[in-house]
Amino acid sequence: MMNRFLSEAFRARPTETRNQGQRSPLVVTLDRRSAPRTIFSGDRLIDVDLPAGTRAVYPRQPLEPLKDVDAAIRYALNHPYGSDPLHAKLRPGMKVVIAVDDISLPLPPMRAPDVRERVLTIVLDLLANHGVDDFEIIIATSLHRRMTGPEVRHMVGAKIFDAYWPKRLYNHDAEDPKGMKEVGTTDHGEVIELNRKAVESDLVIYVNLNLVPMDGGHKSVTVGLCGYKSLKFHHEPHTMRRCHSYMDAGTPGASELSTRVNRMGRVTNKALNVFTIETTINNRMFDRPLEFLHKNEDDLSGGEQSALKGLKFALDALPQGARQAIFDRVPSPYGVTGVFAGETEAVHARTLARCDEQYVVPVEGQADILIAGVPYISPYNVHSFLNPLLVQVMAQGYLFNCYRNAPLVKKGGTMIITHPCSDRFDREHHAPYVEFFHNLLPETRDAAVLHKKYEEKFASNPAYIQMYRSGHAYHPAHPFFMWYWGEAGRQWLGKTIVVGADNAYVPKILGWETARTMNEALEMAKGNTPSPEITLLHMPPILMADVSGAPPIANPGHTNGAMTNGHGAEA
Repeated sequence: MMNRFLSEAFRARPTETRNQGQRSPLVVTLDRRSAPRTIFSGDRLIDVDLPAGTRAVYPRQPLEPLKDVDAAIRYALNHPYGSDPLHAKLRPGMKVVIAVDDISLPLPPMRAPDVRERVLTIVLDLLANHGVDDFEIIIATSLHRRMTGPEVRHMVGAKIFDAYWPKRLYNHDAEDPKGMKEVGTTDHGEVIELNRKAVESDLVIYVNLNLVPMDGGHKSVTVGLCGYKSLKFHHEPHTMRRCHSYMDAGTPGASELSTRVNRMGRVTNKALNVFTIETTINNRMFDRPLEFLHKNEDDLSGGEQSALKGLKFALDALPQGARQAIFDRVPSPYGVTGVFAGETEAVHARTLARCDEQYVVPVEGQADILIAGVPYISPYNVHSFLNPLLVQVMAQGYLFNCYRNAPLVKKGGTMIITHPCSDRFDREHHAPYVEFFHNLLPETRDAAVLHKKYEEKFASNPAYIQMYRSGHAYHPAHPFFMWYWGEAGRQWLGKTIVVGADNAYVPKILGWETARTMNEALEMAKGNTPSPEITLLHMPPILMADVSGAPPIANPGHTNGAMTNGHGAEA
């Protein structure tokens, strides 16, 4: 049955080739002749007919990928920034730890070969050529769930997986009492505790795949290989309230999260010998059958319009699992656009510059109303359902924060999202989320209260910790972090309205209003503004709005809360 619907969806698949150049304006003002916009609502696509004058902001076309990725990797290792070449750091008998980003990126997973496989292959050959045979490969999961064998095989390739899994290639365990070791403390009292193998090694090589600007840099080792003891210093509500933008990592003071991670990372890099390898990819999220989802709806060819109509028909007709399978069965053909290696901060500066080339879209002024479709996937639900807490993360955490300089929506404005908000959780991956959502949020949505009253107790729950260590569950502290992740959006927005919720319970718990249609939501959002300015953030693929012409934000990085000591207490 599913194949029949897929055939209908893709029967009129376009045959034209992909144009890497930017063919259409990135910011489009809709008029009465404009086609309806097609946006995600979970694992469905819906059409929304928006008022004339609405601005639709689109992602850039994919950057041209590197022609020879392996050559670029070798060049980066031999011509690093702020560091000796990797080969000069190697000697027989040394202990090496190679840490690698986990399944939380890219989204969706990258078509094989994943760039991490390509980097690992070349690094392992280099180690062998220099007599280094004492090495381990650690998947830097922090408090994320453990990756499964098949997931690791896809990421690192069959050859590396078969040779080293699970003894020399394994998931980081932040709750192993013998597996963690303190590195030091910052001058702000922040304790750095990391994976013992990495701390006691002669060299740590970190292999990063950079999806968005908040990834990579000091966040790789200092967060990826840490545990709750360190993470609680920056994954807490007061830090999040002081973030002007999570994604504006290159602007000093814009992200308090980045400020604290960098401070801890510098202590880490003084104690450990770290060689950073970062890779960037383009935003080619959709392969040929779905490539038209990247385009302005007014630019679709006849064949693409038919394909889109067939896809929407299939998604509406199929059950949820089959709908998600339509997207899962087409891996993302991301192209590698950059490889940079060497000292962490020098490398990350180049990475951020390349990310800006792909993601940054200039936007003039802010809107009264911001509209965004919430898709079916986030960094925390790969191969599972996007539960209500993660819908909140995507809306008020990630989509709201896809900006630099100033938010796309004015202070006190309204965000309208589209998503069914189903009351559904994956009991294997997200077991701690269920209790957090159904027992704690009905009592209070105040992140500071949740942090002070419940977080420590939850984080030490032995049953949940066992599920994290031996199963594939997120750490029990993780649902708290997910709620804090939406804190900057909640502090800025006047209200959030969800269109298309299949129940009233979940939006009420989240503090959101509901509307049956987009027109109803727009009427609710108008308030006393007869002609509000409306902006549609047309994602995915990823974009970063570079907002100009907005009122300055006082004291960037300290906009929404008092100075704190990292534990939530005011200094």
